[in-house]
Amino acid sequence: MNSDTFQFFQGNSFSDLFIQDVKDDRDALLLNYPATASWAAFPNTQKYFLQDGSSESTKTPFNKICQKEAWKNLAVLGNTLPGVAICSPPRLLMQYWREHFDFDNVHLELMDCATYLDDLNQSDRIHQVITLFPFDRLLPEKHAVPPEAHYRLLSKATLSELGIPCPTYQTYHLDQINLDQIQLPKTFPYLIKTSHGLSGEGTYIIRNHSDLNYCLGELKQYLAIHLLQTIVVSEFIKNEVHNYCAQFYLNKQGDVFLIGVTQQLVDSTGNYLGGWIDYNNDLSKFSEMIAAVGNYAHQQGYFGVIGFDVLENQEGQLYAIDANFRINGSTPLCLQRYQLLKCNKAIAKYSSDYRMEGTFDSILVALRPNLERKDLLVLSALEKVKYGRIYTEIYGIVSGETLEEMHQIEYDLRRKGLHISG
Repeated sequence: MNSDTFQFFQGNSFSDLFIQDVKDDRDALLLNYPATASWAAFPNTQKYFLQDGSSESTKTPFNKICQKEAWKNLAVLGNTLPGVAICSPPRLLMQYWREHFDFDNVHLELMDCATYLDDLNQSDRIHQVITLFPFDRLLPEKHAVPPEAHYRLLSKATLSELGIPCPTYQTYHLDQINLDQIQLPKTFPYLIKTSHGLSGEGTYIIRNHSDLNYCLGELKQYLAIHLLQTIVVSEFIKNEVHNYCAQFYLNKQGDVFLIGVTQQLVDSTGNYLGGWIDYNNDLSKFSEMIAAVGNYAHQQGYFGVIGFDVLENQEGQLYAIDANFRINGSTPLCLQRYQLLKCNKAIAKYSSDYRMEGTFDSILVALRPNLERKDLLVLSALEKVKYGRIYTEIYGIVSGETLEEMHQIEYDLRRKGLHISG
């Protein structure tokens, strides 16, 4: 794989990405992750464990996985690849997508949340399913990527095998060693990660004894509910100046197509808040890493979107800290490259934490000028009620010609009532 020949992907949807590997409408993209919560009809609690909350009260809720997250990806699905959803988006949201995205002839396969995996297993119409994570209940032959290989690629313990610079870490299999017997570093800070934590869950920055005690309590809870087998104890990269996510598409022939690189926004505990992008930036500083990750993934039989998180320190050294062999949270942001550049908007920011008082209908009216100028692109919107007041949670993209203009636009939107929740 010659890293000097990597080209940017030219489309703006998942259909455009996957069309080279999906030749007809018999394959589909399953828009939601699996879950382990009690609300899940098909919990991943048998084989492909994931860490999505150590207790029922902290598990990722239905409305995030099956509504907001799924609709965000549906917004940029395009018109060729069918998308499987278990919750239909609001009519007004789909109408908005038709006006602002390529959403005229989307193949939405709406299935019953109580039976959808069984229905997919029995379906003659849908041959294979592209998933964000392997599903216990979905037959192995129905997975577009072999589920055993996919699960292994998604493990935090696989990072050192990718052939790219990464922090030093030690892997521990908890069926072979008791948690209390692990020799942890004697000095802070360091990290402890569960093997398959989603969206920052299962990643613990250990800065002091209090952090360590909290982490060990969480890990013991995961062990008690039989959802954890492997952890890694990782070096903490100091003097960080940038936190990137480099994304590309790997086709079945092993060819790489660049999607984009975002600078990630995280809080003090490492929780993902979103990301921002300069569409004029290239990915040349990540070319060797992309080539190595792509080669390794191709050898494992993987195809699809890959995003890997990279820290850059003050000396300019790059360290990969995670690799996500799936559609990433900021992938829809990267896919707006050509649409926003046509509007002379080179800088854009994605957040999953926007909130505004009122119904989505009222928001469309209040923000109409901003929406028409594409100052704000709405990927998903879910109305909620608290203390008798209606508000709408929004996954969205704010954009401008420059970083300064984007910040000004975000400020103007805040004055109109669009806020970051929390």
